[in-house]
Amino acid sequence: MKDFTHIKNGRAQMVDIAEKGRAYRRATASGKIFLSEDSLTRIREGEVEKGNVLATARVAGIMAIKKTPELIPLCHPLPIDGIEMDFKIDDDGITAEATVKSIGKTGVEMEAITGVSCALLTIWDMVKAIEKDETGNYPVTSISDIKVLEKVKEELE
Repeated sequence: MKDFTHIKNGRAQMVDIAEKGRAYRRATASGKIFLSEDSLTRIREGEVEKGNVLATARVAGIMAIKKTPELIPLCHPLPIDGIEMDFKIDDDGITAEATVKSIGKTGVEMEAITGVSCALLTIWDMVKAIEKDETGNYPVTSISDIKVLEKVKEELE
Protein backbone atom coordinates (compact mmCIF):
# COMPACT_ATOMS: atom_id res chain seq x y z
CA MET A 1 0.00 0.00 0.00
CA LYS A 2 1.22 3.47 -0.88
CA ASP A 3 1.98 5.88 1.98
CA PHE A 4 0.09 9.14 2.21
CA THR A 5 2.51 11.99 1.56
CA HIS A 6 0.49 14.51 3.59
CA ILE A 7 0.27 12.39 6.75
CA LYS A 8 3.19 11.53 9.03
CA ASN A 9 2.72 9.78 12.38
CA GLY A 10 -1.03 10.36 12.03
CA ARG A 11 -0.65 14.11 11.63
CA ALA A 12 -1.25 16.31 8.60
CA GLN A 13 1.88 17.86 7.14
CA MET A 14 3.01 19.83 4.14
CA VAL A 15 5.16 17.65 1.89
CA ASP A 16 8.85 18.60 2.03
CA ILE A 17 9.96 19.61 -1.47
CA ALA A 18 13.14 21.40 -0.40
CA GLU A 19 15.42 18.87 -2.12
CA LYS A 20 13.42 18.63 -5.34
CA GLY A 21 14.75 20.27 -8.48
CA ARG A 22 12.86 22.87 -10.44
CA ALA A 23 11.05 21.75 -13.58
CA TYR A 24 8.71 23.17 -16.19
CA ARG A 25 5.23 22.13 -15.15
CA ARG A 26 1.88 22.42 -16.88
CA ALA A 27 -1.54 21.09 -15.99
CA THR A 28 -4.90 21.36 -17.71
CA ALA A 29 -8.23 20.73 -16.00
CA SER A 30 -11.81 20.98 -17.14
CA GLY A 31 -15.33 20.83 -15.80
CA LYS A 32 -18.85 21.51 -16.95
CA ILE A 33 -21.88 23.38 -15.70
CA PHE A 34 -25.24 22.27 -17.03
CA LEU A 35 -27.68 25.13 -17.55
CA SER A 36 -31.14 25.83 -18.90
CA GLU A 37 -31.61 26.85 -22.52
CA ASP A 38 -32.75 30.28 -21.34
CA SER A 39 -29.53 30.90 -19.39
CA LEU A 40 -27.35 29.73 -22.27
CA THR A 41 -29.19 32.00 -24.71
CA ARG A 42 -28.81 34.99 -22.40
CA ILE A 43 -25.11 34.27 -21.88
CA ARG A 44 -24.53 33.97 -25.65
CA GLU A 45 -26.41 37.20 -26.33
CA GLY A 46 -24.90 39.14 -23.42
CA GLU A 47 -28.26 39.62 -21.74
CA VAL A 48 -27.50 38.50 -18.19
CA GLU A 49 -28.33 41.34 -15.79
CA LYS A 50 -25.23 40.81 -13.64
CA GLY A 51 -22.93 41.43 -16.61
CA ASN A 52 -20.62 39.51 -18.92
CA VAL A 53 -20.77 36.01 -17.46
CA LEU A 54 -17.76 34.46 -19.19
CA ALA A 55 -15.49 37.49 -18.69
CA THR A 56 -16.34 37.49 -14.99
CA ALA A 57 -15.88 33.72 -14.72
CA ARG A 58 -12.49 34.00 -16.47
CA VAL A 59 -11.27 36.57 -13.94
CA ALA A 60 -12.65 34.48 -11.04
CA GLY A 61 -10.86 31.38 -12.34
CA ILE A 62 -7.57 33.23 -12.72
CA MET A 63 -7.87 34.72 -9.25
CA ALA A 64 -8.65 31.29 -7.76
CA ILE A 65 -5.60 29.77 -9.46
CA LYS A 66 -3.39 32.43 -7.90
CA LYS A 67 -4.95 31.88 -4.45
CA THR A 68 -5.00 28.07 -4.43
CA PRO A 69 -2.57 27.73 -1.48
CA GLU A 70 -4.89 29.93 0.59
CA LEU A 71 -7.85 27.66 -0.19
CA ILE A 72 -6.37 24.14 -0.14
CA PRO A 73 -4.68 23.16 3.13
CA LEU A 74 -1.06 21.98 2.76
CA CYS A 75 -0.85 23.15 -0.85
CA HIS A 76 2.49 24.80 -1.68
CA PRO A 77 2.53 28.41 -2.88
CA LEU A 78 3.92 28.33 -6.41
CA PRO A 79 5.18 30.82 -8.95
CA ILE A 80 2.49 30.94 -11.61
CA ASP A 81 4.05 31.77 -14.96
CA GLY A 82 1.04 31.42 -17.24
CA ILE A 83 -2.71 30.85 -17.15
CA GLU A 84 -5.15 30.13 -19.95
CA MET A 85 -8.85 30.05 -19.05
CA ASP A 86 -11.28 29.14 -21.82
CA PHE A 87 -14.98 28.32 -22.16
CA LYS A 88 -17.05 26.39 -24.66
CA ILE A 89 -20.83 26.79 -24.78
CA ASP A 90 -22.79 23.86 -26.17
CA ASP A 91 -26.45 22.79 -26.18
CA ASP A 92 -26.70 21.87 -22.49
CA GLY A 93 -24.05 23.88 -20.70
CA ILE A 94 -20.61 25.43 -20.57
CA THR A 95 -17.28 23.65 -20.28
CA ALA A 96 -14.47 25.52 -18.55
CA GLU A 97 -10.84 24.62 -19.18
CA ALA A 98 -7.83 26.00 -17.33
CA THR A 99 -4.17 25.49 -18.18
CA VAL A 100 -1.59 26.56 -15.63
CA LYS A 101 2.16 26.83 -16.25
CA SER A 102 4.96 27.14 -13.75
CA ILE A 103 8.64 26.55 -13.25
CA GLY A 104 8.88 25.09 -9.80
CA LYS A 105 9.28 22.08 -7.54
CA THR A 106 5.75 20.68 -7.59
CA GLY A 107 2.87 20.31 -10.03
CA VAL A 108 0.09 22.77 -10.78
CA GLU A 109 -2.89 20.42 -11.16
CA MET A 110 -4.52 21.66 -7.94
CA GLU A 111 -4.33 25.21 -9.28
CA ALA A 112 -5.97 24.17 -12.57
CA ILE A 113 -8.76 22.27 -10.78
CA THR A 114 -9.35 25.18 -8.39
CA GLY A 115 -9.55 27.65 -11.28
CA VAL A 116 -12.09 25.55 -13.15
CA SER A 117 -14.18 25.04 -10.02
CA CYS A 118 -14.31 28.74 -9.16
CA ALA A 119 -15.06 29.74 -12.76
CA LEU A 120 -18.01 27.32 -12.86
CA LEU A 121 -19.29 28.50 -9.47
CA THR A 122 -19.12 32.09 -10.72
CA ILE A 123 -21.22 31.19 -13.76
CA TRP A 124 -23.79 29.59 -11.44
CA ASP A 125 -23.83 32.67 -9.22
CA MET A 126 -24.38 34.99 -12.17
CA VAL A 127 -27.33 33.04 -13.60
CA LYS A 128 -28.90 31.61 -10.45
CA ALA A 129 -31.93 33.90 -10.67
CA ILE A 130 -32.63 32.63 -14.19
CA GLU A 131 -32.01 29.01 -13.23
CA LYS A 132 -34.36 28.90 -10.21
CA ASP A 133 -37.78 27.40 -10.67
CA GLU A 134 -40.92 28.61 -8.87
CA THR A 135 -40.04 26.52 -5.77
CA GLY A 136 -36.56 28.06 -5.50
CA ASN A 137 -34.76 24.94 -6.70
CA TYR A 138 -32.32 24.47 -9.56
CA PRO A 139 -33.78 21.62 -11.64
CA VAL A 140 -31.18 21.73 -14.43
CA THR A 141 -28.14 23.42 -12.91
CA SER A 142 -25.30 21.15 -11.87
CA ILE A 143 -21.53 21.09 -12.01
CA SER A 144 -19.74 17.89 -12.90
CA ASP A 145 -16.84 16.20 -14.63
CA ILE A 146 -14.14 18.31 -12.95
CA LYS A 147 -10.91 16.52 -13.77
CA VAL A 148 -7.28 16.85 -14.72
CA LEU A 149 -6.89 16.37 -18.47
CA GLU A 150 -3.11 16.63 -18.63
CA LYS A 151 -0.14 16.98 -16.30
CA VAL A 152 3.31 17.68 -17.76
CA LYS A 153 6.71 17.78 -16.09
CA GLU A 154 9.86 18.54 -18.06
CA GLU A 155 13.12 18.55 -16.14
CA LEU A 156 15.27 21.65 -16.59
CA GLU A 157 18.96 21.33 -17.35
